Amino acid sequence: MRVASLPAVLILGALYFLAGIVFGELAGQAGSHQIRVAWRWAAWGASAIAFGAHIVYEQMRLRSSPRITALHVSVAVGLGAFGLAVAANVHALTVSPHQPSLILVLSLLIWPVMTALPAFVVALVAAILFARARRSRSGPRSTTDRLRRSRRRARTGPRARPLP
Repeated sequence: MRVASLPAVLILGALYFLAGIVFGELAGQAGSHQIRVAWRWAAWGASAIAFGAHIVYEQMRLRSSPRITALHVSVAVGLGAFGLAVAANVHALTVSPHQPSLILVLSLLIWPVMTALPAFVVALVAAILFARARRSRSGPRSTTDRLRRSRRRARTGPRARPLP
């Protein structure tokens, strides 16, 4: 992982964790079922905005490849899920200080994996589409265009004027 992308991964991982905790608490204190569902949708919306912003940041600012973008985005999602699994384990120990259940211990591995894998697939598709859209806006970049330009440079030299 490049050093430039590490802060974004850590910040967004923390944001996913905080969104889960804050919106979960708000949903838990909701007075009605409709409000509880509204808070859950708000958590999804906030996470989706963060997810999309991370893809755009990786593509536009860092110029990462679609695969690297998907990897960084899915690692951030997995970090957020790991934080939520840790919080669930801590909560279980504070509520009933008996031996932790196997399911909660396994959640430390299962939650990051079950969120990071689909996040990788979605981010990969989104990054590929984003990269294609960006390339199509910057003009034709076909293989023949690139070959023509490289041949022209080879014939004329780096500082010579290109032939018509």
